[in-house]
Amino acid sequence: MPNWWNARQPPRPRVTARIGDTVRPTLDLDSVLSFDVDISLDGEPLTPEEVDELLASRRGLALVRGKWVEADPESLSDLLHQWEQLQERADAEDIGFGEALRLMSEMEATAGGAGAADWDPDSRTNWSHVIAGDWLADRLQRLRSPELGAWLDALPGVRAEFRPYRKQGTAWLTSLQELGLGGCLADDMGLGKTLQILACLARNRIDDGTDLLVVPASLIDNWCQEIDRFVPSMREFVAHPSRVSAAELRALPVRRVESVDTVIATYGALSRYEWIQAHSWRCVVLDEAQAIKNPGTAQSRAARQLRAGWRVALTGTPTENSLGDLWSIFDFRNCGLLGSATEFGKACKVMADSRQGYAPLRRLAQPFLLRRLKTDRLVIADLPDTTEVNAWCALSRMQAALYAESVERMRSAIMEARGIERRGVVLAFLMRLKQICNHPAQWLGEAHYEPGDSGKFARLAEICDIIAARQAKVLVFTQFRTIIEPLSRYLATVFGREGLTLHGGTAVRRRLQRVRQFEEENRFPFLVISVKAGGVGLNLTAASHVIHFDRWWNPAVEDQATDRAFRIGQTNPVLVQKFVCRGTVEERVDAMIARKRQISGEILSGDASASLTEMSDEELFAMVSLDLRGALLDAA
Repeated sequence: MPNWWNARQPPRPRVTARIGDTVRPTLDLDSVLSFDVDISLDGEPLTPEEVDELLASRRGLALVRGKWVEADPESLSDLLHQWEQLQERADAEDIGFGEALRLMSEMEATAGGAGAADWDPDSRTNWSHVIAGDWLADRLQRLRSPELGAWLDALPGVRAEFRPYRKQGTAWLTSLQELGLGGCLADDMGLGKTLQILACLARNRIDDGTDLLVVPASLIDNWCQEIDRFVPSMREFVAHPSRVSAAELRALPVRRVESVDTVIATYGALSRYEWIQAHSWRCVVLDEAQAIKNPGTAQSRAARQLRAGWRVALTGTPTENSLGDLWSIFDFRNCGLLGSATEFGKACKVMADSRQGYAPLRRLAQPFLLRRLKTDRLVIADLPDTTEVNAWCALSRMQAALYAESVERMRSAIMEARGIERRGVVLAFLMRLKQICNHPAQWLGEAHYEPGDSGKFARLAEICDIIAARQAKVLVFTQFRTIIEPLSRYLATVFGREGLTLHGGTAVRRRLQRVRQFEEENRFPFLVISVKAGGVGLNLTAASHVIHFDRWWNPAVEDQATDRAFRIGQTNPVLVQKFVCRGTVEERVDAMIARKRQISGEILSGDASASLTEMSDEELFAMVSLDLRGALLDAA
């Protein structure tokens, strides 16, 4: 064979579709673009005569321009026919920007759209590709690498120093807004998503209209404080019963909305007050946008129905549970870009089994999703290191007995359950096993928690003795509200001082007071906090230690909680310790989470408890069975 022949990638002609050479005055998902199809070799179009020769070849090879190339007349003919059909439609209706992006990313073919036929996506990419024309390529480059605007150096009304990555993020948002495209700012927790979007909202005030900021109720005060701090001239109105009576909110006049720059409302308010849906907003921003991850919920539907000139989603966890979360967020800000939910689900299944993996989805989402991590030194170099380790715990004999008994009860209950009932049984027993691993008293419902009955309590004392000796502070996270007070009482004996607690039942204003006390007063060495109540919106950088007393089994939620301490403003290295009981389901789920983190690099994460409910009986009992040799507290 000649030295230029590559058996893995032999020279072959390719059907090339070129989109977007013609200049358009504006660009949004519906903008029409030029579309041309030809067959090329090494990037050079072939003449009609050369194409006919290729299509007539029956030997598997053809001599084209003095060079032998691979020939597959049937495949080429099928693909060329499909692309020509698409070109005929483009000549009649034009190709929209959204469809062009799907074609170029190969998501369209993966989901069974244009050009897909009966091919698998790996084979199809060998014989055809879609490229951006000069004009479209330039616009996409603006999205992927936006130029820093001069207005950033003299933005009126904003009182803040912008780190370089924040300037880049604000410029990227501005580029999207100028093009009429929605975006998702998915920066890691603590990198300043709030400041970046406030800079954009401050710039918006040169145009007529009012912006809508949708936030969880617990973050209303945080946003008001950030506005007062960074954009004090911004006029905001809080549409919440804690500020305005419910009767006044229901009948709010239009002039009240139009008299302010920004309205702050909760997700629940979107379907509660008609004027929110009726108003045409200059911009709609969803904070903690994972709140609309389930597209069928009332608040998700209400968010998608909002009328807005520009839509932005803010979230540190764009895929909190599954790729379906990403589809829901995209459907809010760029409706239709990822296709329907059914098409997207089909495409994800095909990508999971293909050689390319999730590369088509990554290519399609990249221009509209900006994600930076605190651990990237190119983003921020002055944040101290964080170290995450497992803190292995043994079981007491009482815990081991209760655990083994529960597994047997689970075995009997599952044998009699089917379908959705089986799923409920599995979840209930998983919760029981987690509580037993924490402390027998939690599962038994007892008021007294004897420290010696729990291996986790023993491990907590060992760790916190060292923290107390160093006069450092610690956050202790748990998913169970019922164990917060027992943990607080026990830690008070370890530290010799009282600490603080925070959970869903803590009033919002009292919550902020406790955060300030923990941050500013040295007399409180620890804060025991529920993951749900403290997972978002809090700055707790006084702590240099984080302990996850029990695992949430969803890495994205755990990371959100950890980021309360590991964020800008932290001056000390942060040590994160995750309690795992050896020989139990906690150890096996920890391994499952580690595997799922590898997939998250391709924009995917998962909830381990959901995966467990779908296991066969044999797989499930292998996960939850007790390994006595590794589990017992006093094992040799």
